[in-house]
Amino acid sequence: MTRWFRSHWAEEDTWFYFEVDDDGWVTRQFELQGPLEKPIAAASLTEWEAAQQARTLANYEAIFGATAVVPVHEWDTPDPQDLTIGEFETVWRTARAACQIRPRARSTRGA
Repeated sequence: MTRWFRSHWAEEDTWFYFEVDDDGWVTRQFELQGPLEKPIAAASLTEWEAAQQARTLANYEAIFGATAVVPVHEWDTPDPQDLTIGEFETVWRTARAACQIRPRARSTRGA
């Protein structure tokens, strides 16, 4: 059963939002940082894997970041707060849009 939750890491002043599959693997993850909750990542495991196979992973991660690489049952997650899919999806769409339009450093590869 898919689960959605969020957790706040105070030392980074960051909210981490997670969509987790039956086995505890993160399938989607986004991060909101600071008092204004600025989106800094919004990654999908399916997209990340596709970018890895297409050899465009660096570009994908520069835009969207990455998902966690270990199952959630191996974490020491501070005070996880369950979410509904609707709550997750609303903020996911906002975070994705922000990641897609934010300025990125230009690559100098091939120049």
